[in-house]
Amino acid sequence: MKEILAQRLKECRKKKGLTQIQVATLCDITEKAYQNYELMTREPKLEILVRIADLYEVSLDYLVGRSE
Repeated sequence: MKEILAQRLKECRKKKGLTQIQVATLCDITEKAYQNYELMTREPKLEILVRIADLYEVSLDYLVGRSE
């Protein structure tokens, strides 16, 4: 699941045409924190994952690989 989350975070960000710093700013987290989520060295808390899903206009199930 971790690998899927990291992959989908990166794919969604690129589809939206955003940089990591832009996503971090819009989700009120640090750039380093977001980088860690894409690298899967850290897992986001649920509250942050919800913000990211809202930004990307996708479901939490999609981000974690439970739906396509």
